[in-house]
Amino acid sequence: MKRLPSSPTQMISLQTITPAIETLTEIWAEWRRQKLPLYLFLGLCFNLVLAPAVFAATGGDLSRTQSYWLAALGLVTVALAIYLFFVMFVPERF
Repeated sequence: MKRLPSSPTQMISLQTITPAIETLTEIWAEWRRQKLPLYLFLGLCFNLVLAPAVFAATGGDLSRTQSYWLAALGLVTVALAIYLFFVMFVPERF
């Protein structure tokens, strides 16, 4: 069983933890305000799921890189179609 450090030099001081907490708070606030980086990250993660299915569906005719780009192109096309749908039917929001 490990023992907790007893001397103050071995313990993490509050002065080193405070800037880290402030940095995490700032990152959290920026994430809540800016949604585009989150959407890009989720799109890339979904592309990691979708690209192997595209690669398998082509039967090896396309390279792995081409499959990833084809899946990304499909995601961009769907996202653009959804955006244009909302622009046409809810124009006062834009």
